[in-house]
Amino acid sequence: MANITRRGKSQWRARVRCGGRSIGKTFASRDDAERWATQTEEEIDKGMYSSRTEAERTTLDEALDRYEKEVTAHKRSAAGERGEIRRLKSRPLAAKSLAAIRGKDLADYIRQRQEDGVGANSVRIELALISHLYTVAASAWGMESLRNPVPLAKTARPKLPRGRTRRLVGDEQSRLLEAATTYGGEIGPIITCAIETAMRRSEIAAMRWEHLDKRARVLLVPETKTEPRRVPLSTAALGVLDGLVRRIDGQVWGMRPDSISQAFERVCAAAGIEGLTFHDLRHEAISRLFEKGLNPMEVAAISGHKTLQMLKRYTHLRAEDLVGRLG
Repeated sequence: MANITRRGKSQWRARVRCGGRSIGKTFASRDDAERWATQTEEEIDKGMYSSRTEAERTTLDEALDRYEKEVTAHKRSAAGERGEIRRLKSRPLAAKSLAAIRGKDLADYIRQRQEDGVGANSVRIELALISHLYTVAASAWGMESLRNPVPLAKTARPKLPRGRTRRLVGDEQSRLLEAATTYGGEIGPIITCAIETAMRRSEIAAMRWEHLDKRARVLLVPETKTEPRRVPLSTAALGVLDGLVRRIDGQVWGMRPDSISQAFERVCAAAGIEGLTFHDLRHEAISRLFEKGLNPMEVAAISGHKTLQMLKRYTHLRAEDLVGRLG
């Protein structure tokens, strides 16, 4: 039987017996104290009780520091995730203990981030980081009793916007390549490469000559968001590569991912093309693969998508282009 006693003006102490010893915790209200006592006794009766002491003593701020050292440091996306961690550590939520963070706290956090003008996808990434931290804490840090609060804030999560559907229309491709030729440098061949291979910007920037099997017409992409893959090369893609002067450092291109985006924006402006991003070329390429008659598994093997649902988000077939296949 739990023992609930009043301590001071607004404190309630709950105690329960566990294996011959007393377990206690202080709360601001009697209801909270009784709720904790009931839950703890049920866990003890079922043999499921696990001490929450460490989770109650560890703040989200401290947990993020440990997560960064033990988990983030081993990710290819470590640099970007460290930025997310710094932003989370600057929020008032980081001062709370892991055990004290509830679904309501995350719902309040989500609303505040939206009021700050943060996009839905950025909020989604932050929640995913918090959720995985709780999973690691419960499975690897000895905090088995810790409950992940992220699913409890499900109704407060902002809806993600519909995926982009922008494709090249009319004479935009010829205008784009003409402007790229005038701009000079590597951006023109890179644009063609993106349209012909459906590769991501980072994958294109990381291309190396040693990964090209010219006889098999295949390019190895060893580092991706998912897993290594081999990309078949069209005649146009091979033509682009044949026209390049090989660099001494083994890289195919001398442009970083951010430099590619900046050059692409300038080329679009010069061509009078609005609302087009470099990543839209990946959507364009994947849609064209389907229009050529490739099936979803074949397209996924080229694009590197692990699920058909994600592949669908990148596919925007035009009815006009499908008419000829109907007969």
